[in-house]
Amino acid sequence: MQKLKVFLSDSLNPHLNLATEEWIFHNLDPSQQILFLWRNEETVVIGRNQNPWTECNLAQMKSDNVHLARRTTGGGAVFHDLGNTNFTFLSPKESYKRENNVQIIFDALKTFGIQGEASGRNDLLIPFHDGPRKFSGSAYREKKDRAFHHGTLLLHTDLTRLGNYLTPNPKKLQAKGKESVRARVANLNEVASEIRHEQIVETMVASFEKFYGAKAEIESLTMASLKEMPELKTQYDSLSSWDWLYGNTLEFSHKMDEYLSLGFFDFHFKVEDGVIKELRIFTDCLYPQLIEDLTNELRGSPYRGDVIKHAFGKIQTKYPDLSAGLTELEQWLCRQIEI
Repeated sequence: MQKLKVFLSDSLNPHLNLATEEWIFHNLDPSQQILFLWRNEETVVIGRNQNPWTECNLAQMKSDNVHLARRTTGGGAVFHDLGNTNFTFLSPKESYKRENNVQIIFDALKTFGIQGEASGRNDLLIPFHDGPRKFSGSAYREKKDRAFHHGTLLLHTDLTRLGNYLTPNPKKLQAKGKESVRARVANLNEVASEIRHEQIVETMVASFEKFYGAKAEIESLTMASLKEMPELKTQYDSLSSWDWLYGNTLEFSHKMDEYLSLGFFDFHFKVEDGVIKELRIFTDCLYPQLIEDLTNELRGSPYRGDVIKHAFGKIQTKYPDLSAGLTELEQWLCRQIEI
């Protein structure tokens, strides 16, 4: 008989939930079948190799208090809110079959009268009058003794906001690599109006137990779990760090310009791994030494708002008579970077 384990997250913190996935993958007994069910408060989750500046509307996210999180797996950017239930399966590698996990999901959805269908390797669809639409996407990883499969179920997420946060601002950004292609999506409550997170958790657990013919040991996880599990805290600290969220980014360029009281400014940043590798400032400002000092101060620094503010603090002490104009320039720059 299979040994089953179910983890249910009581936390809505995206970094804790993603850290829990990592903890499950790296630290738990790979001989058992594990199901982890969770959801996040409003969050944009990007893939391991994506660029937050080009994939996300960081200004809108900051204004709306939306988290940024980065997975350790690949794939595109997605928006999570409380209408989005996330699932994670861990299985012994020798007995792993993606089809088993898909069947568990489909059996759970039949409780609500939903007939799903699989498309390719990653997507789950439901039929509509104008063609099938995606309600779930997946990603995978494995190592020698275990296989890992995770994904999302769109229950009643706000699909209008999906576009708000996954569409970058109309800034002049150029990144190396391809932009993500977004599939047509739909919520499950469009075909089963009563479906909610608590219900899908209950039916998923029941389907998991029925499929493997055994009762599962069920454990709830909270933020307090960090204090009890050092390996989990290590993962949490890593996945919530600036280096992971922003620094782990391929080279890109960011151009921005504006008319300000000190003159017209045209900034050209070249950024790699979240660090300003090169900076050119084109301007008709009447203080060339100021521009040279600012360029030298920012070059080689992390590409983030607090660093910009610190650099301007040092510049302000050198040019006290230009304080008002420098404050205006600093605030404008920070709004463009937004972190």
